[in-house]
Amino acid sequence: MAIEIRPAASFDDVRTLVGPKRPDANVCWCLSYRIPSKQNLALVGPDRGERVAQLVRQDPPPGVLAYDAGDVVGWAAVHPRADTSFARNRRIPHVDEVDVWSVWCIRVRPGHRGRGISHDLLRGAVEFARSHGAPAIEGYPVDNDGKKVNLTMAYVGTRTLFERAGFVKAADTTSVINGFPRVLMRLDLR
Repeated sequence: MAIEIRPAASFDDVRTLVGPKRPDANVCWCLSYRIPSKQNLALVGPDRGERVAQLVRQDPPPGVLAYDAGDVVGWAAVHPRADTSFARNRRIPHVDEVDVWSVWCIRVRPGHRGRGISHDLLRGAVEFARSHGAPAIEGYPVDNDGKKVNLTMAYVGTRTLFERAGFVKAADTTSVINGFPRVLMRLDLR
């Protein structure tokens, strides 16, 4: 059965992918790039989940979800760059003045990895951005040259993943994750 990609309109499904096992835990919730740093640091425990619930109710929601036979199996955060911390990030350059969208987190549930769901999620994020009028979309994956990336840090994706989706390298960055440089990959949607 094919993987279905849908807008992240279900808080319960988003929580399944990016929420903690314990509601009081201080995990990312995929907020670290989505909201200003001071706000991200100030939110603790259940307040983090409540903030995500607010984002899920907005139009557009904060990303897309992958479903396999009705079960949620993946998440990709995608939104206009202007509404993320990448708008002010000094390590990730702006290529031009185009109002691009960013995709910054791709996550597949354990037990479902190794089946190409990351590729489905990235294609779904591109279509989601396109359907909301995005002129271009960017990602900031690691350029790992085929070397293994620590699973905890693999959420940003790899250059190869983005290239297979039609993205091209638009710029180097000064950002590094897990010892690998990140590159700015871009896909024109016009």
